Amino acid sequence: MNMPATIGAVMRAEGPLLTPATPIREAAAALVSATASGAPVVDDTGALVGILTQKDCFRAALNASYYRQWTGTVGDVMSATLTTLDAGTDIVTAGEAFLVHPHRLFPVLKDGKLVGVLHRSDLLAALLRLG
Repeated sequence: MNMPATIGAVMRAEGPLLTPATPIREAAAALVSATASGAPVVDDTGALVGILTQKDCFRAALNASYYRQWTGTVGDVMSATLTTLDAGTDIVTAGEAFLVHPHRLFPVLKDGKLVGVLHRSDLLAALLRLG
């Protein structure tokens, strides 16, 4: 079986795309609906400004369970410190990045523009298909 040469063949090009102004409840629901561990956050121009993970949503979810009200936006809890991968990155190098970083996903860029997200589970599935 042929191995995909780059993460461009493994990444998710479709999925939740959030803005800092997105209500946190809406964002959490989008992640759950898409079975995504996180999603990129972009500004009005489409530039990547952060990432929101399911873990980032837990404080708001727990507060909502106590106070019976969701409050806050993605911008309140997202991480603006990003580690990205280029779409041309080979899958072995991407696998090594998952070993070095605790992340479950990486935003994927091509020519500096967001083109998708590489989920750790998708890369592992691709590696399993190799035999």
